[in-house]
Formats: sequence, C-alpha cells, structure tokens
Amino acid sequence: MERDERFMRLAIEEAKKAEAIGEVPIGCVIVKGDEVIAAGHNRRETDLLATAHAEMIAIEQANQALSNWRLEDCELFVTLEPCPMCAGAIVLSRVKRVIFGAHDPKGGCCGTLMNLVQDERFNHQAEVTQNVLAEECGELLTIFFRNLRERKKQARLEQRGCNPSD
Repeated sequence: MERDERFMRLAIEEAKKAEAIGEVPIGCVIVKGDEVIAAGHNRRETDLLATAHAEMIAIEQANQALSNWRLEDCELFVTLEPCPMCAGAIVLSRVKRVIFGAHDPKGGCCGTLMNLVQDERFNHQAEVTQNVLAEECGELLTIFFRNLRERKKQARLEQRGCNPSD
C-alpha cells in the first residue's frame, strides 16, 4: 500500500496543476515497474476538448513513451474513478492495473455505476484497487466545487447590482 500511496501522491500533484489553471482537479500518472512514464491532468476547459481527461492525456503520453499502444505492464493511478470513456481507453490500451482515490457516484466505471474495466465480455480486464488516499483525493474535488459554486453565486449577485459585502 505504501507504494500505491507514493504514486497516488504524484497523481494528486497532477490534480493540483489542473486546479491551478481552473480545471476540475483530477490527476493521473502511469507507472511501468517503478518508473512514472506518463502524467496528465484535466484540460477540458483549457483545450476545449471533451476528451481531455487526465487519464486520456496520460495514456497517450505512455503510448508515445513506449512506442506502443499496448500498456500491458503498466499501472494507472488516478485521483477520481475513471468515467466510461477513460475506462474504455484503459481496456483498449490493456492497462494491467487501475488504482484510484475517490469514487465517482455520477460516472464511475470501475465499480461504482458499472465496472467496465473488469467486464469479462471484453478481451482485456484490469485489476482495480480503490480508495487509495480517497479522503485527500475527494477533498480536492469538494473544495474545488464549493469554491466554484461560491464564485457563481457572487457573479449572479453582482449581475443584479447587489453588493454582498453590504
């Protein structure tokens, strides 16, 4: 578990990079052996691209790093449970193991809503380890969305000509 936490902390650092540019704080690293070969963080708003999820960016980097579309001996560490698109990419790229922090009750496809990465109908299944530094990963998202809601509320008040500090 100590090893998983070490790499999840690197994924958390990636998530903080996303937050710093106004993106939802989700980060991912891909590891082969004991070496990080790829890293990514959410860039959907920045790139105006629906597929610019942390996992998708990291998978593409890993493919390039290995000069191979197969990531058979790789582990993917991500702060939030992968969505259907990312779970599909994990299966298609043949990632060996997925390690995630927080569960995603609205889109999680590594066991929460469904389990695409372990569905035996596909030609590949990945091992799944969940809840690694879950509290820390979840807190990043909770704070981000709380602040976002507050900024939106503030903007609505200012549009109406209200000064909330009065």
